[in-house]
Amino acid sequence: MSDGRLKILAESVEGAVQIAGLLLFSPLLRARYNRWGATDAEVIRSLPGDELIPHPIQGYTRAITIRARAADLWPWLVQMGQGRGGLYSYEGLQNLVGCRIRNVERIVPEFQDLKVGDLIHLGPKGYPCFRVWNIEPERALVLVAADPKTEQAVDPTPKEKGFSAATWQFFLEERGDGTTRLITRQRLVYSRDMALMWRMVEPVDFVMGRKMMRNLKRLAERRV
Repeated sequence: MSDGRLKILAESVEGAVQIAGLLLFSPLLRARYNRWGATDAEVIRSLPGDELIPHPIQGYTRAITIRARAADLWPWLVQMGQGRGGLYSYEGLQNLVGCRIRNVERIVPEFQDLKVGDLIHLGPKGYPCFRVWNIEPERALVLVAADPKTEQAVDPTPKEKGFSAATWQFFLEERGDGTTRLITRQRLVYSRDMALMWRMVEPVDFVMGRKMMRNLKRLAERRV
């Protein structure tokens, strides 16, 4: 087995153990992991995209400090997605459920021209996906959940059954000391029959999302 495959396997085991632990202790830990790395001010501050789901049932605000300028981080952020730059998370776990993800370790020029309305896939057709709702270069990227069948942005107006709508927000705040705060946020609304599913997804999303943020930090800092 190659060193690359061994690394993916080891990381997959690491991620799976974390997910198992959080699923078990989620009721005790969810208040912490839903604000991982974020200050009190960052948790309550208004971010671009909040207006799309003004009264979320569930969600998070997480943050990390990156020793790089926003301009060094932005190219990695805009090329994310299945069939693009990947999702910078546990590649082996994602592919275990058929996502067909390959995380890149370089900036790919052909994936830099991201536009409002573009589709960001988390897996092949039929898997979860997001539409780009708003872009403020080197500052904010707002995605909204799309219907995997139609690939159209989900109307956030609540419905009685089988309904879910979500945002996925990225905000970059450059500081005077040369560092950048990356804040990620998700806001969710759903019908009552979807509540258990989303509570089960939440710990998984945290483990995968934290790995993504840490990898983005590593990649952006590597260019400094």
